[in-house]
Amino acid sequence: MKKTMHVLLWVAQFLLGITLIWAASLKLFQPIEQLKTMWPWTGEIAPALVRSTGVIDLLGALGVLLPSLFRFKPLLASIAAFGIVLLMISASVFHVFRGETPQIGFNIIFGLIAGFVAYGRWKLAPIPSK
Repeated sequence: MKKTMHVLLWVAQFLLGITLIWAASLKLFQPIEQLKTMWPWTGEIAPALVRSTGVIDLLGALGVLLPSLFRFKPLLASIAAFGIVLLMISASVFHVFRGETPQIGFNIIFGLIAGFVAYGRWKLAPIPSK
């Protein structure tokens, strides 16, 4: 059972990490004019805020992956996953206030996945340190 939980948690961690790296790379390196065709909100807020959310996405991805991969303070992955939960809640609130409620499905799903990783790596199947 514990081996299955480890596998499920690794899949969830990689899904979160890859998705957040993808989002970060777009927010950090794509011109705002191109971004706003995919995400209209990016053309309606300060470009510095868009870039900042890219940095936050990248830090979340690194935080959910690297501590577990290198077994260096692996509890940090659980903390990072909790941070991603907070990020997804914040993004959902942002979209609700903008009248974009149909767009929060992604945020809810990834928030739940991050919650699973946070709890799973903390209690269910923690990774031992080196």
